[in-house]
Amino acid sequence: MLKIENEIVISLVKKLGFNLVGFSNYDLLENETEILDKWLHKGYNAGMEYMERNIEKRKDVRKILPSAKSVISVGLNYYKAEQFENQPGSGKVSKYAWGTDYHYIIWDKLEILETELKIINPQVECKSYVDTGPVMDKAWASRSGLGWIGKNSNVINKQIGSWFFIANIITNIEFDNSEPVTDHCGSCKACIDACPTNAIKEGRVIDANKCISYLTIENKGEISSEFSSSFDNWLFGCDVCQDVCPWNKKLETETDINEFKDSSNKELNFEEILELTNSTFKNKYKNSPIFRAKAKGLKRNARFLSDKK
Repeated sequence: MLKIENEIVISLVKKLGFNLVGFSNYDLLENETEILDKWLHKGYNAGMEYMERNIEKRKDVRKILPSAKSVISVGLNYYKAEQFENQPGSGKVSKYAWGTDYHYIIWDKLEILETELKIINPQVECKSYVDTGPVMDKAWASRSGLGWIGKNSNVINKQIGSWFFIANIITNIEFDNSEPVTDHCGSCKACIDACPTNAIKEGRVIDANKCISYLTIENKGEISSEFSSSFDNWLFGCDVCQDVCPWNKKLETETDINEFKDSSNKELNFEEILELTNSTFKNKYKNSPIFRAKAKGLKRNARFLSDKK
């Protein structure tokens, strides 16, 4: 049995700047994949066909790492209290995309963590994911005690709300399980009631076909005119369901990560976007989450919003 004390890993994780850490023993995600299957059958994944692939890996992380014994879940705060200026002719960008792409920041930290674990014991095996592979990141984060899954489908933590990125490390190390957090949403429906496009369904389900984040980022097609009065000037992503969450309104602690403190992409001018060439777009946004929308998608969003002015 390969075992490392929880406290040793917690210390390493904290030194790397992560705000949250928890541990789950290996198990099949039976209930979670059943919920996923129902979501897919309703077509709520919209154009995200990749969600239909690798279901067995999502259910069983041993399809990814055969020696898996545990999952280490970590969370990194990206909250900034800064507000939008609502400049004329500009659109709003979701907080998570104001600064450097979080994947680069977290991947570097995870690489250091894995190296440290292998120094402790060379037999350590790890496979890390930051929402880029067939791993149910929110399910593992919840099982590891980082928080509970709220009605807007985000993981909510009592101390830092839902403004944090999640990463999971599948490993052959055995740990003591963290205590899962009980649901603290209660009867609150703030996120459901506030969603501009009614994308949040009962049962912690999101209909991506109506979600502004999906429509402005993952969506490859045009945006339906049915949403012409619903976007509230969101150009890339949407934070409404997090902004109204009572647990987020209590927050005082902002991110310690310098790359996330940058707010240069907080609001983007429509005319400047429409003038971008593919090469200038790449140079400007290659290290930003905005790059995911591609120049074509960002221009589509700018036209959609500016046409309604």
